[in-house]
Amino acid sequence: MVFTRSGWIPSAIREDGELKLMLAAGADANHEPRTFTFPIEPAHLAVIQQDLARHLMLWSAVLPLCEAAGTRGLLDEHAAVALLDPVLLCAPADVDALFGRIRWDRTRLIAHGADIGLLERGQICAAMRTATERPDEKRAQEYRADRRRAERGSVLGPLDAALLRYTGQYLHGATVPRRMPDAVDPALLPQVMRVIATAEQTCAGMRIGLDPRRGKRATDKRDWDRMAAAVEAAVRRAHPELVDDAVRTVSFLMCSEAADRSRSAPAEGDEEAGDDHVGLGGSAGKTALSFTDDKGGEKKWLREGPRTATAEFWEFVADRAAGDNEVFTIEDEEMGEGIQLHFYADSIARITTVRPGQGGSDPQYRVEYSLVDGISGYRSLVRAFVRGGCAALDQHGPWLSDVADFERARRRRETR
Repeated sequence: MVFTRSGWIPSAIREDGELKLMLAAGADANHEPRTFTFPIEPAHLAVIQQDLARHLMLWSAVLPLCEAAGTRGLLDEHAAVALLDPVLLCAPADVDALFGRIRWDRTRLIAHGADIGLLERGQICAAMRTATERPDEKRAQEYRADRRRAERGSVLGPLDAALLRYTGQYLHGATVPRRMPDAVDPALLPQVMRVIATAEQTCAGMRIGLDPRRGKRATDKRDWDRMAAAVEAAVRRAHPELVDDAVRTVSFLMCSEAADRSRSAPAEGDEEAGDDHVGLGGSAGKTALSFTDDKGGEKKWLREGPRTATAEFWEFVADRAAGDNEVFTIEDEEMGEGIQLHFYADSIARITTVRPGQGGSDPQYRVEYSLVDGISGYRSLVRAFVRGGCAALDQHGPWLSDVADFERARRRRETR
């Protein structure tokens, strides 16, 4: 090692008597950092040692060559060496002109303190007068985030930026939002909290239920979309100056918090559980049920158990549902009735035994079909069946016994 600075800034080394610049950049096929070297002259080393700005500019110019080498290719040494004199030894005006012609890593210079306005105007050497050896990676990340927004035509105002910082989504829009008041300029925090209050008042009383068809932690997309639309509309009315990114981050925060509340609530506390031990009109509900799926899974529920039938059933669905397992059945063998849920078609069948099998003959069943409106519709139907059997489902119709009529009704719904 002949000369080095802190962090990842390239170092000067002597290898077999030859001066070289060594830098780590990119990654190999195993995601380990790659190391590249190329020869330099003593005059280049002298500038690198004395001039931090030129050292950083050379790094910025060489990085695209390392990127072009990929996971296993060789560095284009001739191209790297050809950058040495123009970057390190030429006059500032010539350096600026060079950077107008070549690819270079702008964010490296920004992380090390370059003036962004001067960089954007092509005044590279002047921008590097504020260069620092220690990088500020967050500054570079924010610059990249702003560039991505600008490409979409979105320019943030002070309050827009403050809202994105409050939710932790300034850098990455896909980050799960959270409340970070300390990240906001104290002068803007009251305005931020007024926007948040508008959103909270709008979605007060709204909830996002779970959707066990998609797993234990999945949420109901319809509930999510409904809450997001309500919050966004209210925030836009009250604060029309906000850009879409800011409005969406507020609705994302409200929806994420509502979804987390549902995930953390015990199953029996969910609204679909209700009191399964009381039937319609105060009569006793189901005492024993069997749950099955399309893959041979089965689970029994007994009334004297610790949990409600609906909670047990939806847990069974959450554990077993998959793309190739979307038909679930609840059966009351004693009463000779049951329901079959077809998640793939948003439909349900209720099955009633008309005549039990006798003397070796097959039993006779009445099968009726109905369309279902999302997971909330399924919850209502399951709850009604558990409380009062097939008779309690009459009010949730219409029920069609003719398969052809039902298929026509299903196709009409799909074309709306």
